[in-house]
Amino acid sequence: MGGGGTEAFPDLGMHCQNPDCHLLDFLPFTCDGCRKVFCAEHRSYGSHECPESDRRSRRVVVCGACSAAIEATGEDEGAVLERHVKSGVCDPGRKEKKPGCPVRRCREVLTFSNASTCKACGLRVCLRHRFPADHACGARPAAAAAAAGGGGRWNEKFMAALALRGGGGAKECGKKERGPSSPPSTPTIKAC
Repeated sequence: MGGGGTEAFPDLGMHCQNPDCHLLDFLPFTCDGCRKVFCAEHRSYGSHECPESDRRSRRVVVCGACSAAIEATGEDEGAVLERHVKSGVCDPGRKEKKPGCPVRRCREVLTFSNASTCKACGLRVCLRHRFPADHACGARPAAAAAAAGGGGRWNEKFMAALALRGGGGAKECGKKERGPSSPPSTPTIKAC
């Protein structure tokens, strides 16, 4: 039943071993559970109702009490969890709480891809609060005072430096005295 081919090529292809199919397939699939040969339509565990479908599957069950991940290969999930609780490894107090954004009323859980560290205060916040104005930045009061209160200071320093340089100030900046204006000289070419 599992053999295949045609009269001209007896070793070419295999017949599907599904009782309702028996299609001659030139690219057959061998099930890794029951080791039978199937066509493309019946190759999945569900389509040929494989009795060994859970033999090689790996599942992970997460304990609700301690958030531990337990591997359940080919076993019932309830039995695996019960064995985990009885083993003494399960400790509900050990449950790790994921870090959240420290900004008030923000419930964002910080992960690798959605967290940012403030360069001014070093606080780790979510992307929504990454700017110093959006979170209670420790360096913010000094920066805000410098920007608001001393906004004209840099201008005063510039004007003082300009006066020392000999420019005299803002009023005289564009009014530099020039010598007598003469028309630009044009080069002359003498012929020999």
